[in-house]
Amino acid sequence: MWSRHHHFLIKYSNRCYNIRMKNVFLDKIDKIILVELQRKAIVPIAELAERAGLSPSSCHRRVKLLEKAGVITGYSATLDGKALGLNNEFFVEVSLASQTEEAFEKFEKAVQRVAEILECHLMSGQFDYLLRVAAADATDYERIHRTKLSRLPGLQRLQSSLALRAVKSWSGYPVV
Repeated sequence: MWSRHHHFLIKYSNRCYNIRMKNVFLDKIDKIILVELQRKAIVPIAELAERAGLSPSSCHRRVKLLEKAGVITGYSATLDGKALGLNNEFFVEVSLASQTEEAFEKFEKAVQRVAEILECHLMSGQFDYLLRVAAADATDYERIHRTKLSRLPGLQRLQSSLALRAVKSWSGYPVV
């Protein structure tokens, strides 16, 4: 491995990964590995190797290189919110009273402490942030709104929308 100024090359047999700040050039086999791991993260390396047309040791090496390059950032289980009693998801548009760096930092730090906030995205457009919030029902969401969301620092406005159902749920990034 060679490293210099946020740019490095990882040599693997007769090809190299050219990585610049996580812009990784992937070959066909890397893409197969990534698609399979997104589909099912807990898969025996022998099974993954067979799907990619590699030996288990070669496949393991490639997975480790993809982890080291930051393409694979971790492994997790996908949980069913309904099975956990979280039957509703709300999308909350947040506008802050101030557009200072300090206001953004305080808000973002506070959001990290609210377990019911599944995602928080800084947005362009009509509002500053979009939150995805899990709740058991409307009464539970009211509790979350009163005791947690409305107490986030720097708020000017909150607007909530109930998701009636997910038409397409996130299932991984397209690997093209």
